[in-house]
Amino acid sequence: MGMLFLCLFFSAVLQLPGTSSIRSVNQELIKQLKLPLYHHAWQTSLSSLSEALALDDARVKFLNSRLTNNNNLTASAHPVSTEVLIDGKDSVTVPLNPGQSIGVGNYYTRIGVGTPPTYHLVVVDTGSSFSWIQCEPCAVYCHPQIGAHFNPSASATYRRLPCGAAQCGSLKTATLNSPMCSSSSNTCIYTATYGDQSFSIGYLSTDLLTFGSDTLPGFVFGCGQDNDGLFGKSAGLVGLAKNELSMLSQLSAKYGKAFSYCLPTASLLSSKPGGGGFLSVGVSSNSDYKFTPMLSDSRDPTLYFLKMSAISVSGETLNVAAADYSTVPTIIDSGTTISRLASPVYSALREKLVKIISAKFKTAEAFSILDACFTGSSDEISGVVPPVKLIFEGGGELDLKPENVVIEVEKGTSCLSFAGNSNLRDIAIIGNQQQQTFDVFYDVAGSRIGFAAGGCR
Repeated sequence: MGMLFLCLFFSAVLQLPGTSSIRSVNQELIKQLKLPLYHHAWQTSLSSLSEALALDDARVKFLNSRLTNNNNLTASAHPVSTEVLIDGKDSVTVPLNPGQSIGVGNYYTRIGVGTPPTYHLVVVDTGSSFSWIQCEPCAVYCHPQIGAHFNPSASATYRRLPCGAAQCGSLKTATLNSPMCSSSSNTCIYTATYGDQSFSIGYLSTDLLTFGSDTLPGFVFGCGQDNDGLFGKSAGLVGLAKNELSMLSQLSAKYGKAFSYCLPTASLLSSKPGGGGFLSVGVSSNSDYKFTPMLSDSRDPTLYFLKMSAISVSGETLNVAAADYSTVPTIIDSGTTISRLASPVYSALREKLVKIISAKFKTAEAFSILDACFTGSSDEISGVVPPVKLIFEGGGELDLKPENVVIEVEKGTSCLSFAGNSNLRDIAIIGNQQQQTFDVFYDVAGSRIGFAAGGCR
């Protein structure tokens, strides 16, 4: 089986980074390939904000490609239900931490896998549907991680799924890549690819999931045998998108189709480290949410869409037409750092904020994707940043603090943490810089998203 897996991998990796070419694999030809393999060593940690922003830009391009490519996702994607959740239903919660310490720009938590459980640090992503961790024997390559790889042979409840399993048939909507099959052992093989050319290939598997204080038997995940790219020193990734293979969907039978999180303040140069972050699956008890409808788009129904209706600065809405907010769809995404706005909206916001801030701080050169920068630390500039509010249809809103508006990119240089879309058809994205410290509630069953201030620091 090991040699066949190496051959399957070789056929796929010859065609990376494109995902569409991976989908068609001649199984008979693969069986005949007996070629030596070598592996390119990717950088595994974030050394600068410039690098993080470059990765952020790659992710945004990938998200846009998912709406422009015809991936035929509609038929088997997990639908948005109109069922209303019942208050008081149990929930389960785990800590959520900024990813700088493990070399990623996203947020991570800890999960247990197997019987007895072994624990692993995994990136949390609302834009992904599939969950995977690195597994022994690492048939091709495992990137360096904190802690040991998961060892399937040490778990009494681990098993691989066959090619005919329903979950194998669902992989295309979860990973955007068709599954491969080992005919000799009838094992389903997944390929998960990401916008920065990172990828994971391995066996579709099930085992006992330990999440916080609870367990889920038969959790479907990928047991990665070749995992390469910019995952830092994490063990893998868990997906929270609206798809039947996501961790949310698998836990929803017990806790309902809802989750919430708070992303603590995170910046490579921040003098005010955050804390108290969490990820909770189930109904939230917070009564302070302001809700906006959760929308869907048939081009990718796994993502979380919402409708922005206005942005205000110092209590005054921007002087842009209402249609400028809805010309392109808007998503909320935990894995995108910098919010992207439609060009007319961003231009109006930039003009207003630059006028106010530049009255006391000199403007500086653009930094990567950020084109409104100033000479001064974020702490200094925060004192003159006016109140900014993102307003959504139905009454939901994010009343941003200065830390959500300005980010220090180099010592003594800070920029607005928004960017405009250069392509008029690109989606708008509410990124994690603007979500930090808010309690964000995804009521998938009730088709709504809620925001409450002060969820963490």
